[in-house]
Amino acid sequence: MADSGLYGALEHSFARHDARRALEVESGQSATYRELDTEVARCASALREFGLRRGERVVAQVAKSPQALVLYLACLRAGFVYVPLNTAYRQSELSHFVSDAEPSLLICSPAAQGEIRALLRTLRSSARLATLDAAGGGSLAEAVRQSSRQFATVAVEPDQLAAIIYTSGTTGRSKGAMLTHRNLLSNGAVLAKTWGFGSRDVLLHVLPIFHVHGLFVATHCALLSGAMLLWRATFDAKATLADLARATVMMGVPTHYTRLLAEAGLTPSACAGLRLFVSGSAPLLADTFRAFQRRTGHAILERYGMSETGMITSNPLDGERRGGTVGRPLPGISVRVTDAQDRSLPSGDTGGIQVRGDNVFAGYWRDPVKTREEFTGDGWFRTGDVGVFDGDGYLSIVGRAKDLIITGGYNVYPKEVEAVLDAIPGVAESAVVGLPHSDFGEAVTAAVVLNPGSQAGTEAGIIAHVKRQLANYKVPKRVYFVAELPRNAMGKVQKSVLRQKLAEQAAQSGG
Repeated sequence: MADSGLYGALEHSFARHDARRALEVESGQSATYRELDTEVARCASALREFGLRRGERVVAQVAKSPQALVLYLACLRAGFVYVPLNTAYRQSELSHFVSDAEPSLLICSPAAQGEIRALLRTLRSSARLATLDAAGGGSLAEAVRQSSRQFATVAVEPDQLAAIIYTSGTTGRSKGAMLTHRNLLSNGAVLAKTWGFGSRDVLLHVLPIFHVHGLFVATHCALLSGAMLLWRATFDAKATLADLARATVMMGVPTHYTRLLAEAGLTPSACAGLRLFVSGSAPLLADTFRAFQRRTGHAILERYGMSETGMITSNPLDGERRGGTVGRPLPGISVRVTDAQDRSLPSGDTGGIQVRGDNVFAGYWRDPVKTREEFTGDGWFRTGDVGVFDGDGYLSIVGRAKDLIITGGYNVYPKEVEAVLDAIPGVAESAVVGLPHSDFGEAVTAAVVLNPGSQAGTEAGIIAHVKRQLANYKVPKRVYFVAELPRNAMGKVQKSVLRQKLAEQAAQSGG
């Protein structure tokens, strides 16, 4: 039975809160929910005038702006499929995304227009091209200004595609995760309720919007509940600290919290109006969790999700938030830890994390083989993450299955070694990978970032420290000191890149 999908639910929320402010930018300019709904109608009208039909893809590689949010909402309203792309992607990367998604409309910055037009010619793509800049200008904005304010929300089936999110591509070629209206609406509604969102909330939005965290988790929680978005183009620690005085909720990645901790002004009084800090997109170090709690009195709520599923688990709003864990499964979502034969394991045993629920994506775009590989025979999605439940049902992520190190026939989970390294005074952070080894198959190898001015010791000293705490087969054979760890746009360590760099360094040093 057709309904109006995710936008129908948003539209209902907009109508209930029509006079309330929906969004405010750095300059102080704001828009009410009524005004936001009108802008979405105009943008949907403009998109239709480009000749788009229901179900066609709109690829957007644009800077974060209120108009970019309106574009996403307009695609939902008109029944188009929104495909956001990281603004850092270069032409060689864009070639894959555009040829794979086959959009009918591609929207980019005016500065990139010439390059993108050449790419479309090379790919022999028939996609129309429009522009949108960080200030909300461009050919799309001009089309929106001239379009109708009237637009009837298109009826869609719950399982109609709403968006395609390309995986971060830290290893291998990025795949397009197909997310339906059911996926997005079910997850957004559960999160808004679980985290206690209401119309009096003010969400400080400092995340990019080409990713699940910023585009779906943050905006859906706010818009479905009539909360206001403090819409910030980028994260800046000092500006964010000042903004906390007006916010009730902040969502960030671990790097945001470590940078806030570097600000002397981060005090309990600076956070007096905040009811919730949420962290995700990359693991939050236990030291960061504890340091933030000491400085502010707030326990950061860490949750767990991915492009293919939205959010899966969460530490509780009310109750103990355990540092180093990602909490319990969200309502309506089933999570299990399994062995290599997809058999459920008891609490305390480490294995592959699998999930099932309305939040789980419809499959990979135009890749039925990969889709079949990632689902079990009884319908569970294999996340590729490795984890363990404790006796109270809290899940801890040990690492990625592909990052598992097998050395001398023994399994080593990098996160266990990283936890020991990170606890060494003077160590800012670490990452552990496996490098080829003639005797062991793989050698446990660590990259360590030291705090500025730290005298954390030598490679031999660090290895000796780890040896006192872990079995010998888990101890790094080599430790390399690096200035920083390679990360993707959302702060996740790119272990494939790190592995290659350390292998090159090992080859140059002869060991």
